[in-house]
Amino acid sequence: MSEALPPTALTEARRPVALTFIRQSLPPQRDAALASLSAILVVLAFPNFEFWWLAWIGLAPLLFAVATTSRKRVAFVLGLIWGTIFFYGTCWWLTYPMIHYGGVSAWLAYPLLLLPVVFVSVFPALACVCLLLVIKRFGTLAIFAAPVMWVAFDWLRGVVTGLDWNALGYSQAFHLLTIQPARWGGVYAVGFLVLFSNAAVTFAILGQRKSKVFISVAVLAAIGGYLLYSRLQITNRDFVARAVAVSVQPNVPMDLGGDVVQMNALLDRHLLLSKAELDKQETKPPFYPLTRLVIWPESPMNFSYSRDPHLQKTIANFAQTNHASVLLNSLEPAPNGGSYNSAILVNEQGQKVAQYDKIRLMPFGEYVPLPRWLPGSGSVRGIVGEFTPGSSYTLMPLGALRAGVFICIEAAHSEVARSFTNEGADVLINISNDGYLGPTAVMRQHLSNAVFRAVENDRDLIRVTNSGISAYISANGAVSDTTPAFQEAVRSWTISKFGSGSTFYSRHGDVFAYGCALISLGFISATFMTRSQYRER
Repeated sequence: MSEALPPTALTEARRPVALTFIRQSLPPQRDAALASLSAILVVLAFPNFEFWWLAWIGLAPLLFAVATTSRKRVAFVLGLIWGTIFFYGTCWWLTYPMIHYGGVSAWLAYPLLLLPVVFVSVFPALACVCLLLVIKRFGTLAIFAAPVMWVAFDWLRGVVTGLDWNALGYSQAFHLLTIQPARWGGVYAVGFLVLFSNAAVTFAILGQRKSKVFISVAVLAAIGGYLLYSRLQITNRDFVARAVAVSVQPNVPMDLGGDVVQMNALLDRHLLLSKAELDKQETKPPFYPLTRLVIWPESPMNFSYSRDPHLQKTIANFAQTNHASVLLNSLEPAPNGGSYNSAILVNEQGQKVAQYDKIRLMPFGEYVPLPRWLPGSGSVRGIVGEFTPGSSYTLMPLGALRAGVFICIEAAHSEVARSFTNEGADVLINISNDGYLGPTAVMRQHLSNAVFRAVENDRDLIRVTNSGISAYISANGAVSDTTPAFQEAVRSWTISKFGSGSTFYSRHGDVFAYGCALISLGFISATFMTRSQYRER
């Protein structure tokens, strides 16, 4: 007779394979709690909580949980837990337009957000799996591979999704000491250093030997020393040319209708706010002639300069009377009946002299990234509309200066500001409208994107918004003269040209992230070259 199976084995044999797989994939309660705690700590490091320093230790609980597990699928779930909590906790504002403008019930909008959140969470989950493989192959010292792998998968997230919103480095946007490495490696270099700190803390916890603590302390000291060195490299520069920029924040409501009277009243608001500030400038030093520029933000008013003779005449008269150029957002005609989301520059003589057509469009806001044969895609396009992307980085002439103007979400795409810089931009200008996302954390998160674009390219950056937050950002990342949210506001800034130098990042882009991806691939390949002494149970 065959030997009877023990009760536990008999239970396993009767259990469906899928349920067994799920059960074996679930992490222990301790590890799940560590991953959840880690995500919460990192959420608190981002706007609007602003506990930026938590990012330097907040990932340690997750790294510890991954390093002490033995199953790849458990590591994947730990990363998925972390990513779901983190991305939901920092991007919950995506539900705002669904609820307030799309007519979607809050009871439905918040669960729906889980779908894209879980999708992007796959990338930190894969990073956790790869980290576990390397640790199992090379030992606990391989925890220092975490920064390389995290950067690699954060970069991959941007490649696959088209957006690397809230990459870890953005948590440091408002602190001059910690963001200077962006000059050579962008936001990924800052995130790398943050992960290195977390890896050092985790390495010290993983072992009780003094040598491990010594290594961790040495790593943390090296990080601190490098950050201090980067900060000391910032020097004052002599300006070559200057201009005065008047930033207008009109606070146009999001639910604007098409009533002509209302549209004209809002146009008058733009003109009156601009005129009042220009008049003030005439009584302030310096009194020698400077190029004057009025900047209007991206706006829900849908100005259409080329299609509207009245608007053309009004702006021309304003520019000539006030001896100032006007930069405005406009809905411009594109080939085949399409439309561009454009920035138009009208000079002091009232002539249109430059037009930049937005290149990187907002998914599900300015186009629908769905195949035309997919059921329902036509209906979605009918609601959202579909803009035509531009193709060239056109600079705006401002006397002796040249400005690179990018629109709204393009502030989150580092290659846009970098391309303008390489084309010869002396100053960067970001016009945006965040009002449709409400009084949420997105306002400071979007500002943090602009901060990195300034530091990466060593260019002063002016951010002008419809409803906030408008600000002047120095080339070193210092943010000043911010406007309140959802209020009318006007600011005047002197913009300067400091020569034509460029940073390593301007010249080479995300080569640091590419390097991390290649090194990660090498690490992962090495784990398969010889059989690991550990087996997944």
